Amino acid sequence: MKQLAFGPLALRLQLALRANPLLAGGGLAVLACAAGLAWTLHANVELDAERNALLAARAARQAAAPSAAAATPAVPAAPAPSADNLDAFYTALGPRRYAEQQVKNLFTLAAKSGLSLSQGEYKTGYDRNARVSTYQVNLPVKGSYGAIWQFAFGALRAIPFASLDDVSFRRDSIGDPAVEARLRLTFYLKDAP
Repeated sequence: MKQLAFGPLALRLQLALRANPLLAGGGLAVLACAAGLAWTLHANVELDAERNALLAARAARQAAAPSAAAATPAVPAAPAPSADNLDAFYTALGPRRYAEQQVKNLFTLAAKSGLSLSQGEYKTGYDRNARVSTYQVNLPVKGSYGAIWQFAFGALRAIPFASLDDVSFRRDSIGDPAVEARLRLTFYLKDAP
């Protein structure tokens, strides 16, 4: 048996690549494409195997489902009529006559969170299409970053018909531990029956 000598072949290949770098780049591109194609084919084979296993498992579940369904009949839940949803929406709204009381609750929550809250801006509104009154509250607060978020989430828990529409932060200097923030909350309210 004759042994192949790769020494002279490797030397010729090395000289050819040094003489023509474009040929070297083309060869590397061909090798990269071949490796990518091999990886893609391998991934497709694995994907086909997983798909076949999933289809077999689904077929087995469907075959077993009629016997289980015969034992315990499933009754689908009836969807709630849209009128019920609308009633639930209006029930969740807060009473308009107590809007100022909710603002007082915000000041109490701010004090419990350790924030300084001296004043606020208030604006009322009414959406004729939704038949909903709004009470928008802009609160400038000052304190630590964590205390501000504690206050914001506490306000949303305490006033379930409120939304936190905007929060902006400002700090005078990097080393200043106190943060100034402006929170904009909106209360969604209904008229008393």
